[in-house]
Amino acid sequence: MRNPLLTILKTGLITQRKVCPDVPDEATGLPMMTQSVCTGCDHCATVCPTHAITVRQSAGDNKVELDLGLCLGCNACVEICPSATIIANRSTRIAVRIREDLILCNYLKPENSPLNAPTLFHRSMHVREVSTGCNAADLEIIAGTNAQFDVARFGIHFVPSPRFADALLITGPVGRAMHEPLRRCYNAMAEPRIVIAAGTSAISGGVHRGGYADANGAGDILPIDVFIPGEPPHPWSIIHGLLLAMGRI
Repeated sequence: MRNPLLTILKTGLITQRKVCPDVPDEATGLPMMTQSVCTGCDHCATVCPTHAITVRQSAGDNKVELDLGLCLGCNACVEICPSATIIANRSTRIAVRIREDLILCNYLKPENSPLNAPTLFHRSMHVREVSTGCNAADLEIIAGTNAQFDVARFGIHFVPSPRFADALLITGPVGRAMHEPLRRCYNAMAEPRIVIAAGTSAISGGVHRGGYADANGAGDILPIDVFIPGEPPHPWSIIHGLLLAMGRI
């Protein structure tokens, strides 16, 4: 039998020391908006599979809005944009506490008032994950618990029951059949409690929204405290959202 301690000594430390670094070159991040003047060609809105981009054309002042809550991260808009109004974003620090902050634009807009961060879970937080149909996001959450990311070092632990949980982490588009189970899970949690939507599907339904199954994300079912965009979000983005929910960012 292999000696675990000897294996650790030979392998060395593989846990990433830097918290929430940029995604590596071989990975694809989400798009971001610049202040570059848009040509008004409308190509980005045309290629977007979830209609996350809106272009309002006017003489010399074309306004572009990109909703990361609908974005799949395909980067088709980045590749086709001729004016570099939409470019690639390598950052994994993309979680927000206000839904409107996921809407990026190429013009200045009023800033939203920051929400008061919870302090009760500043040192540790127990999380109950509920998957409503997104295996990709589930796998990224599982990856966050491995030795490379080691989410437990931040005092974050996953629990098997909502009765033990401080936070509810939702993945998937939340179809009609999952509405009531999700509410029951939320009602079983003691207050204060936090709800986190992980992934575009959980935020808005993504490619499933507007369909017969009422799979339009968790926002219409429960109050969301933290939004983590991406389909699926990177493990570091998930950890960033959890730390944001704890009030440590």
